[in-house]
Amino acid sequence: MKTHEILILQQIWLFESYFSYFCAMKSWVLFCGIVCGIQVVQAQKMTTEVYIETYKTWAIAEMKRSGIPASITLAQGILESGNGNSRLAVEFKNHFGIKCHDTWKGDKAYHDDDQKGECFRHYKSAEESFRDHTDFLMSRSRYAFLFDYKPTDYTSWAKGLKKAGYATDSRYSQRLIELIEQYNLHRYDDAELSAKVGKNRQTDARSKTVDGKPGISVDNFSVHIEKYVVKEINRTEYIRAKAGDTYASLASMRDMMLWQLPKYNDAPASKELAEGEIVYLQPKRRRAARGRDTHRLREGETMHEVSQIYAVRLNRLYVLNHLEKGAEPKAGTLLNLRKKKMR
Repeated sequence: MKTHEILILQQIWLFESYFSYFCAMKSWVLFCGIVCGIQVVQAQKMTTEVYIETYKTWAIAEMKRSGIPASITLAQGILESGNGNSRLAVEFKNHFGIKCHDTWKGDKAYHDDDQKGECFRHYKSAEESFRDHTDFLMSRSRYAFLFDYKPTDYTSWAKGLKKAGYATDSRYSQRLIELIEQYNLHRYDDAELSAKVGKNRQTDARSKTVDGKPGISVDNFSVHIEKYVVKEINRTEYIRAKAGDTYASLASMRDMMLWQLPKYNDAPASKELAEGEIVYLQPKRRRAARGRDTHRLREGETMHEVSQIYAVRLNRLYVLNHLEKGAEPKAGTLLNLRKKKMR
């Protein structure tokens, strides 16, 4: 028997039960009021299927923006919000159970979860919740390794979220995978489909140079924030410094902690920024994008510069190439960007 048929039978049974009772009580007004109330409550409840149809476009758009599988976003939304029916989702538009944390500057809501009266983020709309879910995962270093997985590898993403501590449920990853496979959510992870969504947000799908250096091709999209253009290298957002910029001034503009930008860029907080210099707004990756396996050092080029070109963490470059921290190999050295060199 199909789901909608079961619901119809349940409604008929409820109607007949209340009809028999109130015939005996001869209270027609009360009967009609309660039956109408039942219909309103049932109409307000969102099913999993309706939730998917309602929010799949946003999940796909966020996948295009970040590389987070749409299936993962939908499964998390279904699980965390109870198909959009939880108090957090209905009253506070929080579909992913994201708590306030120290950096949250927006509205707050208080709700009992692991502890009584915990602080949760309060959004103006469900769409804002979906965007912040993406930003939350992209801005925290403990989730950085997830972005090494393909947008179609929902299994690794689900297990990685559990490993990174997104939820305390011991079966969290398995529950996500079960939802994805039960409702065939992985069909939304299709690369061709994702390319159609958010196309107007993408100004340049492929760029042949970085910093004027030939032979380097990176994924790229642009959005404008104040006087800066935010682009991506290796799924990591960056801007170009302007004259007079400092890490402190940029952090203030972006409402970030003072330590974040220096850490993300493997640089001291006191470093002077040159006009046009890349400044990453998120943690760099543990390895370069697919197809960027090696880089041959040019004359005068430093390890830090290579790290910035490919959005790979500087300490990982040393590890991948069996080099001591601070070493500067000579020009012509072939550096590995994705896998460790063979000894």
